[in-house]
Amino acid sequence: MAGAAPRVRYLAGFCCPLGGLAAGKPRVLCHEAEVFLSTGSELVYVSTSQDDRDSEDGDQPSPVIPVDPDACILPDAALCAFTLLDSVLVTLVQGPARWKMQLFEQPCPGEDPRPGGQIGEVELSSYTPPAGVPGKPAAPHFLPVLCSVSPSGSRVPHDLLGGSGGFTLEDALFGLLFGADATLLQSPVVLCGLPDGQLCCVILKALVTSRSAPGDPNALVKILHHLEEPVIFIGALKTEPQAAEAAENFLPDEDVHCDCLVAFGHHGRMLAIKASWDESGKLVPELREYCLPGPVLCAACGGGGRVYHSTPSDLCVVDLSRGSTPLGPEQPEEGPGGLPPMLCPASLNICSVVSLSASPRTHEGGTKLLALSAKGRLMTCSLDLDSEMPGPARMTTESAGQKIKELLSGIGNISERVSFLKKAVDQRNKALTSLNEAMNVSCALLSSGTGPRPISCTTSTTWSRLQTQDVLMATCVLENSSSFSLDQGWTLCIQVLTSSCALDLDSACSAITYTIPVDQLGPGARREVTLPLGPGENGGLDLPVTVSCTLFYSLREVVGGALAPSDSEDPFLDECPSDVLPEQEGVCLPLSRHTVDMLQCLRFPGLAPPHTRAPSPLGPTRDPVATFLETCREPGSQPAGPASLRAEYLPPSVASIKVSAELLRAALKDGHSGVPLCCATLQWLLAENAAVDVVRARALSSIQGVAPDGANVHLIVREVAMTDLCPAGPIQAVEIQVESSSLADICRAHHAVVGRMQTMVTEQATQGSSAPDLRVQYLRQIHANHETLLREVQTLRDRLCTEDEASSCATAQRLLQVYRQLRHPSLILL
Repeated sequence: MAGAAPRVRYLAGFCCPLGGLAAGKPRVLCHEAEVFLSTGSELVYVSTSQDDRDSEDGDQPSPVIPVDPDACILPDAALCAFTLLDSVLVTLVQGPARWKMQLFEQPCPGEDPRPGGQIGEVELSSYTPPAGVPGKPAAPHFLPVLCSVSPSGSRVPHDLLGGSGGFTLEDALFGLLFGADATLLQSPVVLCGLPDGQLCCVILKALVTSRSAPGDPNALVKILHHLEEPVIFIGALKTEPQAAEAAENFLPDEDVHCDCLVAFGHHGRMLAIKASWDESGKLVPELREYCLPGPVLCAACGGGGRVYHSTPSDLCVVDLSRGSTPLGPEQPEEGPGGLPPMLCPASLNICSVVSLSASPRTHEGGTKLLALSAKGRLMTCSLDLDSEMPGPARMTTESAGQKIKELLSGIGNISERVSFLKKAVDQRNKALTSLNEAMNVSCALLSSGTGPRPISCTTSTTWSRLQTQDVLMATCVLENSSSFSLDQGWTLCIQVLTSSCALDLDSACSAITYTIPVDQLGPGARREVTLPLGPGENGGLDLPVTVSCTLFYSLREVVGGALAPSDSEDPFLDECPSDVLPEQEGVCLPLSRHTVDMLQCLRFPGLAPPHTRAPSPLGPTRDPVATFLETCREPGSQPAGPASLRAEYLPPSVASIKVSAELLRAALKDGHSGVPLCCATLQWLLAENAAVDVVRARALSSIQGVAPDGANVHLIVREVAMTDLCPAGPIQAVEIQVESSSLADICRAHHAVVGRMQTMVTEQATQGSSAPDLRVQYLRQIHANHETLLREVQTLRDRLCTEDEASSCATAQRLLQVYRQLRHPSLILL
């Protein structure tokens, strides 16, 4: 309102649930000096006097008297709305599938408070009940609205109409809306606004008569309009300016004949209907819909053609009295004007009003609103109706130019904000797409089981010469055989773990991890990564080496970037709180685990033809002092290095393992048919070595190679017969023997052979093969001998820690002999 702000006084406060009162159920009704109020749980009334209403210092709260529960006259859990009209109580009940309107005789004062017998009933439109207990309808989110409408010649007292949500319409509009039957009968009409948006009407006298007359009472229900959103208010007001001025000075016992019917929907749709002239001079109903800011919590009709409605942020007023002039000179001057083409709500700067009641009958020329806030505070708002509603003002050239600049600036700001918001939406859509792909990839990998994996990573090794040193290289091939793409957020993690780190838990060394971003790896694509395995800084290569490949999906990179955009200077995008971002860094999906052992790292320079033979592999980087002494020795003398002395004076260390020939034939039958058993066994041992093709082509059963540190390693595979194990006769077996002058290399090679044998025995055990009859006593003796040797090893190792240098030499020699005996067991794998 322009000119004067509303004067607000608080009358009383009521308890409300956490979060405030919800719109739809609270009601406020004013009757003379009393206010009847319901917060949705109990009915109370507030006593106010005329003197307190006008006093400036009336800050004392008004007395609140709760109505006793014994005053209930119609206990019905399905009752949703009611209204009073003369001697009739009209109720609206929620049935199992339809709304039902019922009419009762109103009880007289001093008699039984319960209503009399039912005098009418009709079913309204059907509805879809919300989910709830089967057989019991759930309470609707929005309650229906019920009110009564009377023609101008009705004998219904105006106080009953106003106090219970009723009003009187002019005869012209009443006849256009409800027809000739209601006009001839001078019958009140009950209007009902349903939560599905229907606006229905029922002629009251026709409904009562139909109880004793034949016919379908449901035919008496007429649908006036459909708002397509829950109806929250139905009312009427006087919009004609001439009549509105006279209506403000009516006598207390007079009634106001309204010329406009209005209805509000929850989302802001407003319907206005009044009688108007068409182009041919015929009186027709003019119906117009307006879209106001919503959601609308409550509404009320006041004097002067004004309608008040509340939203969660403001209490607004619109003026319907500013209609158009009559359409033609042939229409009578006293004819009604049209509805305004658009409405401009004016703010009253009052927020969170959930129930509203307007009283235009004041002697000061203003309007008084009775409002209930969401916090349970009952208040009065006195408005000055003499102040004009805001309207279009006359603009100068300078003000028009300034207004245009402001509008253009606002358009630019909105465009910039739309651009930033679109960028944020695109980024979040991209993140959602990536998350969906990640979920599909994770499910595909985790559900693959023992079958072929949709995304795999294979590892192979080869020797390469870098500058003056030979380096063992590992090649990991990531292959995408699925129908999904690996895009943003995916990383291939390759972890290299040496044997010293794996065996010594207290060691300070740590595994080396390589991270390779996976960018646009679509279906059918593959990515190859090559990385060095050794030798290390000390010139040695700790075998075996474990290469583990894992796919890592970074949730922080994908989700965190979408929730907290990188454009921190963007003023339109709120920064996402840290607790919304994912706590975990990402998701790990294991792909493969490959062990590189001595058998894969052996090199065989003697297998190449003489004209293509590569230079002998280089050993680890030599000590500069040893190199200098090597060059200074006399021509023809023997080298004096530790490796040369060990190779010349110490016998080579030997380790062996015996396997049943029957077990090997069963394990190597695929791919080795027609090949001698010893040759097939050597090919199987070197299957992951680069020289396996030459070994297969030459049908070798023994071979001499070079270890990564330069020492020679000799592999010999031959057939033997075990005569002491089985009483039925000798057992044909294959002996795999490893010889080397380096004790460390022979241990690594023996470990690699034993590992392959363990895998083979485990696989063949599932086939259900049975072992032959064995001499148990002989096996027990062998086991006892091994137990004795193991105890001796422990004793010798403890002695080495306490003896001096002279005595420890003999102990070390004995320990070496015991180790050799342990690496030559008399047992066989069956």
